[in-house]
Amino acid sequence: MRHTPLHDEHEPLGGKLVEFGGWHMPVQYGPILEEVRCVRERVGLFDLSHMGRFNLTGPDAVAFVDRVATCYCARIPIGSIRYGLLCRPTGNPIDDILVYRSEDEVFLVVNAGNTDADREWLLAHADGFEVALEDQTDDLAMIALQGPLSEESLARVTEDLDLSELGYYRFSYGTVCGYPNVRVSRTGYTGEDGFEIYMPTELAVDVWRRLLEAGQASGMAPIGLGARDTLRLEAGMPLYGHEIDAEHNPIEAGLKFGVSFLEEKGDWIGRAPLEALHAAPSRALVGLVTEG
Repeated sequence: MRHTPLHDEHEPLGGKLVEFGGWHMPVQYGPILEEVRCVRERVGLFDLSHMGRFNLTGPDAVAFVDRVATCYCARIPIGSIRYGLLCRPTGNPIDDILVYRSEDEVFLVVNAGNTDADREWLLAHADGFEVALEDQTDDLAMIALQGPLSEESLARVTEDLDLSELGYYRFSYGTVCGYPNVRVSRTGYTGEDGFEIYMPTELAVDVWRRLLEAGQASGMAPIGLGARDTLRLEAGMPLYGHEIDAEHNPIEAGLKFGVSFLEEKGDWIGRAPLEALHAAPSRALVGLVTEG
């Protein structure tokens, strides 16, 4: 199993480690429902360094993403993020992704268990495009703060960046825990306000410890994957291998917001069958709200 740069931090904090997507990850530090409540009411800290991260550069980087992904990359404003999917020619998803658009590059975040397959699939479809793919999964760490007190917690250790001005699904760069040029995005997988931050792996342990220290005044606690799964399920956010997989397409899974059928986007892999299905889906994934 692979280890994140923060692997040795988890057990001293009470973390119970399990296999997830080929990684040794903390499933919980304490009772899962208490961790869920911490994120809903205060702020939680997550090690997300198992997620895959690819950087695309070159004059055709945007056009390439518009060919392989369902979202309309050319329409993403600089400094913004969009949800999308990589699909087979049948329209069934290979993975769901986040697309970060910068002036001169496109950054993709993919699911941990699909990282290797996604990379090979992207490379296999890069012929004819002037684009270079760099797998930064081992070079960058990824840490998330989630919860209503995440902004005040992160602000204590952030300089050169006004977090209150950073909108949802936007990203920028600032000095975090004394380290410059840290990417900070207002994104998450919990249904709460929050941030995901990216830094070189060699800085991860120091940043993690400083964030925990800075968050003490806000009641911060480390949160495992068990609570994260409950949080995302309550928020109606899909997980590949559960709500979406090779047998369940994004239209029927309620993910139309991540699929563009605009003519200007041009053809993309899986467009034709999904466009036909979009007109008359035969089934739909729905969420249920219980009472009592």
